Amino acid sequence: MKAVILAGGFGTRISEESQYKPKPMIEIGGMPILWHIMKIYTKYGITDFIICAGYKQHVIKEWFADYFLHTSDITFDFSEENKIIVHDKHTEPWKVTVVDTGLNTMTGGRIKRIQKYVGNETFSLTYGDAVSNVDISELLKVHRAGGKYLTITAVNMAQHKGVLDVGKNGQVNAFREKDDDDGSLINGGFMICEPQIFSYIKGDTTVFEQGPVQQLVSLGQVDSYHHSGFWQCMDTKREKEQLEELWYSGKAPWKIWD
Repeated sequence: MKAVILAGGFGTRISEESQYKPKPMIEIGGMPILWHIMKIYTKYGITDFIICAGYKQHVIKEWFADYFLHTSDITFDFSEENKIIVHDKHTEPWKVTVVDTGLNTMTGGRIKRIQKYVGNETFSLTYGDAVSNVDISELLKVHRAGGKYLTITAVNMAQHKGVLDVGKNGQVNAFREKDDDDGSLINGGFMICEPQIFSYIKGDTTVFEQGPVQQLVSLGQVDSYHHSGFWQCMDTKREKEQLEELWYSGKAPWKIWD
């Protein structure tokens, strides 16, 4: 299964750092939050990634181009053959496709643009700014059992995200933007999608969480997986500092890998 990560937005609410790099490249404990998300997926055997880049997309490409240099011992042999020797390679077994999905493209448009890289298969989808100890294997079981086009991980957080109205059987009955009268069950990303969702996305201006998801909800094609564990996005400098504090304390709940 491939994991698609939305990493193309401007990150305006954390502009202290996003003016220099895409928000998914802002570091937690010396590594981009994008790396942390990929490590979560790797724990469950998902190592094929498609990164939907946009704003400062070159930063993401350059980081991956140099990744093995940063994580391995290197000999630069200039004596005769001008060769590079990599010792004790420590990189993960990742296949990473970084796609420039446009500077101003909306979330739905970014997903539509990577359709050719996904193909006609089930895939995972998440945002490049949130970490969690979500059990991807259980999420996938719920998705397969439900037989819907889309399964969303629902988390309990009182933040301004897309709110889910979930029925007793787990089916999502409504999806809307949060207001002051809502509860705290929100869309936490970490979604499982069937390729049929591409047909509900019109183009670059489509916001996935609005037209496509709401249309799928009206058709009874959206399920939820309730995650009661840790989940945290990194929208602000304060949230970044909270995540860093957890990481450096050795108590980061999302660090589920060895």
